[in-house]
Amino acid sequence: MQQAWRWFGPTDPVPLEYIRQAGASEIVSSLHDIPTGSAWTAEAIARHQALIHEKSEIGAPLNWSVVESIPVHDAIKRGTRQAGQYVEAYIDSLRALSKSGIRTVCYNFMPLLDWTRTDLSWPLPSGGRTLRFDATAFAAFDLFILKRPGAEVEYSEQRIKSAESFLKKTSSSSIDTLVGNVLAGLPGGTTDSHSLEGFQSQLDRYREIDSDDLRENLVDFLRQISPVAEDLGMRLAIHPDDPPRPLLGLPRVVSSRDDLAALFKAVPSPANGLTLCTGSFGVRPDNDLPAMAKEFSDRIFFAHLRGTRREDDPDSFHEAEHLNSDVDMLGVIRQLIGEEQRRKNAGDSCSQIPFRADHGHQILDDLEKQGCNPGYTAIGRLKGLAEVRGVITAIEDEIKQ
Repeated sequence: MQQAWRWFGPTDPVPLEYIRQAGASEIVSSLHDIPTGSAWTAEAIARHQALIHEKSEIGAPLNWSVVESIPVHDAIKRGTRQAGQYVEAYIDSLRALSKSGIRTVCYNFMPLLDWTRTDLSWPLPSGGRTLRFDATAFAAFDLFILKRPGAEVEYSEQRIKSAESFLKKTSSSSIDTLVGNVLAGLPGGTTDSHSLEGFQSQLDRYREIDSDDLRENLVDFLRQISPVAEDLGMRLAIHPDDPPRPLLGLPRVVSSRDDLAALFKAVPSPANGLTLCTGSFGVRPDNDLPAMAKEFSDRIFFAHLRGTRREDDPDSFHEAEHLNSDVDMLGVIRQLIGEEQRRKNAGDSCSQIPFRADHGHQILDDLEKQGCNPGYTAIGRLKGLAEVRGVITAIEDEIKQ
């Protein structure tokens, strides 16, 4: 398996030199300065690629092998009249990427929020910090801070009471932090501002869109771009919903085994594939991760290996240790290595599956550092990568014997 690391560009507090020291060879990155919906150019891609290759000249080579991501414009997700122009821009971006030799594109189809957490620095018993989703805090945000119309019908009476109690004992500064944490999942350019009013106005645009509508729009999008990706020899790897259930009245369509089966049946193109994110899928107890990795093995083009742990309140969860969570990480990795062997035996030139040890606890010196992207500190990810690397080495050695 190819060891990868997400790099957010020149302003990333974790520089490329650290990534090389961590032992990763593949870079997962994006052109974050290009607005959502605008086509990427070959020139812009080459400049970003040159930054990565330039560092490769002074040490072990680094290769930009996975794009994460080319954001899908909201008009495509909502299926508006303007969707066509943004689909064309997306196709132009794929064509530009193909000229650079980059073949794998991770993307998601989540409305408005790319991910949702209520805590970005939740204290662990170990002394480290992690990302967390507190279902009661989120309900308080939805019901009494955002005050989304009709939200109360989506919560139980007990959850509403718990949310009221939570709000009463929470300081105004902590409420401000909660709001900022939830809105941190907004991709750049999605809303006019990161205000509650602007956010609600965007939610209103989805008022008449249910899961069937969103799924239809996803299928329509893929039917347009998959043939192009096939011709270019590229692989499209959709990321699951995070968390994998409806939030804020927004539909979700990539949350379960059945969602994946429906998607691949509707668009059987070999370019239509999956980013297997064990953390996102792992939040749902009905998702059997090793079984899903086996069933959809030929569709897995990229993997995010991370652990999540459901709490006593089963709707709440936090980012756990990579090898100590609700995810059967060994079972998943065993399936991925088996799939790589199958591809190799079949003569597939892209037999290896790139993965990154997604997210990591904030530990050691990183606890004192400012400006790190939540979940993307250096040392926590290094620890996760080292643990996963050990599992891979052990399983590969076991297979050889």
